[in-house]
Amino acid sequence: MELWLVRHGETLWNREGRLLGWTDLPLTPEGEAQARRLRGLLPNLPAYSSDLKRALRTAELAGFAPEATPELREIHFGALEGTLWEALDPLHKEALLRFQGFHPPEGDTLEAFQERVFRFLEGLKAPAVLFTHGGVVRAVLRALGEDGLVPPGSAVAVDWPRRVLRKVPIDGGEASG
Repeated sequence: MELWLVRHGETLWNREGRLLGWTDLPLTPEGEAQARRLRGLLPNLPAYSSDLKRALRTAELAGFAPEATPELREIHFGALEGTLWEALDPLHKEALLRFQGFHPPEGDTLEAFQERVFRFLEGLKAPAVLFTHGGVVRAVLRALGEDGLVPPGSAVAVDWPRRVLRKVPIDGGEASG
């Protein structure tokens, strides 16, 4: 099934290199511009969004009125929320880079996070556009045999649960994937 996963536009913590999970930050002016650049690049399909305002605002600026969906939230970083990447404990940093074995104090295990996201995806009955977060997009890509981070304000089309179809960078150009 065709799914378009859109990472929300830039926030201040994205720019600063801080872990951003459930903290409900707004988009920066650049993040709003990234979201506006998505308008017209995404198919006219039903839309769902994380219930956090950065994802909902990205959807709105891209021309969608999505259904707010808590299952599409980013991983909950718990006590690590807001930590600068360079100040992160090496064990947590390595687990995030590997995307395995990560369990922040008072937050989601990586496994629980992925289970929440995949359960939602499996419940979808038709193609859709999903406005979400970098960790959600990465979890889906890894489940399809790819890995990598997508920049804020970009999209990836997948044939769930089979393969990645294409990536749409923030400049609007298309790159096959």
